[in-house]
Amino acid sequence: MTRARKRKARRRGSARLSKARLDRLVEEAVVDCYNESEQRVGLYTMIEDNLALPFETKVLGVPVIVQRVDLTPSEEIVAVCRRAGVPQAVPILDLPLPFPRPAGAQWIDAYRHWVGGG
Repeated sequence: MTRARKRKARRRGSARLSKARLDRLVEEAVVDCYNESEQRVGLYTMIEDNLALPFETKVLGVPVIVQRVDLTPSEEIVAVCRRAGVPQAVPILDLPLPFPRPAGAQWIDAYRHWVGGG
């Protein structure tokens, strides 16, 4: 990766993981899963178990604290954010990650990769 691309990736708050690395993470999360629902739960579990919480980020330019991740009844993985005491669920697919990224953020990348079809 060129120096300019690395700077750009850092500004966006995302690290570039190779497709092969993302595939390995997804495979680790879904190894014993039989269907899409179980795969989503497997990826959710890896995010929940490995993502360092809480952390601060910005949603629509407003600072928020990501307190936890949750799986909704419709099986959407969301980040539960709080600002001024008010909680708000943000789809993890839409959550901007800060720089430096919190430990375990590669599992969010893996989930995004899985949703995108790899």
